[in-house]
Amino acid sequence: MNVLEQLKRLDEMPKRYKTMERSELEARARAVKERFGRRLFIPGHHYQKDEVIQFADATGDSLQLAQLAAKNSEAEYIVFCGVHFMAETADILTSDSQTVILPDLRAGCSMADMADIFQVERAWGALTERFGETIVPLVYVNSTAAIKAFVGRHGGATVTSSNAKKMMAWAFSRNERIFFLPDQHLGRNTAYALGIRLDEMAVWDPHEETLQGADDLDKVKVILWKGHCSVHENFTVRQIEHIRRMKPGIHVIVHPECSWEVVQQADYAGSTKYIIETIRNAPPGTQWAIGTEMNLVNRLKHEHPDKEIVSLNPYMCPCLTMNRIDLPHFVWALESLEQGAIVNRITVPKDIAAEAKEALDRMLSLA
Repeated sequence: MNVLEQLKRLDEMPKRYKTMERSELEARARAVKERFGRRLFIPGHHYQKDEVIQFADATGDSLQLAQLAAKNSEAEYIVFCGVHFMAETADILTSDSQTVILPDLRAGCSMADMADIFQVERAWGALTERFGETIVPLVYVNSTAAIKAFVGRHGGATVTSSNAKKMMAWAFSRNERIFFLPDQHLGRNTAYALGIRLDEMAVWDPHEETLQGADDLDKVKVILWKGHCSVHENFTVRQIEHIRRMKPGIHVIVHPECSWEVVQQADYAGSTKYIIETIRNAPPGTQWAIGTEMNLVNRLKHEHPDKEIVSLNPYMCPCLTMNRIDLPHFVWALESLEQGAIVNRITVPKDIAAEAKEALDRMLSLA
């Protein structure tokens, strides 16, 4: 099924699923899962709703879950509770005999959508005309398969928030400059941690098709794509100042998708895995303000009642696109599968998958 055909089917979930009581939906999900047994694997991203994450066979970040799906050779069907680019990565890494399903195709990623392949190709043309063959592309795994393939084709690699520093060091060992996309904040924070000055970074605006923020382009070492996470960009320095006034001695920990200013003011910054492990290992009685997605913050609060945990922004909404994977869509996908109808299958074309896997493999061999 092509993309247009899939988009036409976005609202095909029967209305009865929307009106079912949660208890009935949960009972149906448990029943289908039990009947499929090992033939079914359900990965659940850390940001997913509790109503769905309770059925996950594994929880983690996007790449970790895709790798687990690939290792699970017994699973014929992978119902990915995450967003579209995560399901794409799972399809790239799993075998042809495995089927990847996303319960709701509207579960996208605003960051990934900020860079499409046509914009990236135009940017690459302009940048290589200006800087020649001095650039290595790096792409955050929060990106489309097409852009991962572009990076693989041009000798670059993917990165995660956990290994971005290591991968950026690798890229600098290969060439003079890095083109980092689509999240400017992760790129800036990582480059700064490696000793790259802010005036040695520039931002490519895909709409203006210009480089911004650098007085001397010849000194630019890192070119950042003008993209961001709509959740993490909403954390501010003012929020950090406020929480420290209200709770002196509180520890502030944020994700590196937050702005450079926020990361500089925080006590700790790191990947979702880093945040989880830091809270888990923290002494009882400590206070923490966390700058990341609200579903995860609430889950950590529930799991660690011996610590005081708050969101850095208590008015923050959960990731809206991630939350499209709700219990009704999840049960609909499972029951449709049992009835022989595969809904919302995610399939990456073989040529794109092959080049995207090159970018992923370069990272996995190093990090």
